[in-house]
Amino acid sequence: MVDFVGFPKVPRLSRDIVVTEKLDGTNSQIYIPESISYTAAGVLVGSRNRWITPEKDNYGFCKWVYKNLEELVKLGPGHHFGEWWGQGIQRGYGLKEKRFSLFNTSRWRDNPDLPSCCHVVPVLYEGQFDTRSIQFVIEDLRVTGSKAALGYMNPEGIMIFHTAANRYFKKTILNDDKHKGEL
Repeated sequence: MVDFVGFPKVPRLSRDIVVTEKLDGTNSQIYIPESISYTAAGVLVGSRNRWITPEKDNYGFCKWVYKNLEELVKLGPGHHFGEWWGQGIQRGYGLKEKRFSLFNTSRWRDNPDLPSCCHVVPVLYEGQFDTRSIQFVIEDLRVTGSKAALGYMNPEGIMIFHTAANRYFKKTILNDDKHKGEL
């Protein structure tokens, strides 16, 4: 007898989305345990696919987290994902420093408890899924430049968070039809 496998529920496409600027840096995360003190004990720092340490760091992100730990514990318990970007990382955006921008805009945008050392990815559109709106946002970003680093005229693209699917999609300004490894 073969085990029955059900087909998963499919979310409707015409639901709300949040479009943010896709920053070209390195995906990073901070894990803060339930019981946190103002020491590094229990705090984990990661890249997109591994835990990192000050000795095996990712563009200095782990060292930055430990240096700013007293402020970063304001994020509260859990996994906090964002982009570590700026000077010396990918495009650099013409910055003289590195920045950590959180992805969770619904929690951190306009939140007075946002740690002073953190940023939030810029929201470019909120509303029902609509390809014309997405194209408009891409074109605006291409013509007017980055919203995260004003004056930088070579932004990478956008991230589209589909709320019903609870999933991100990305769209780049250039070469959106190619995988990063094909460029």
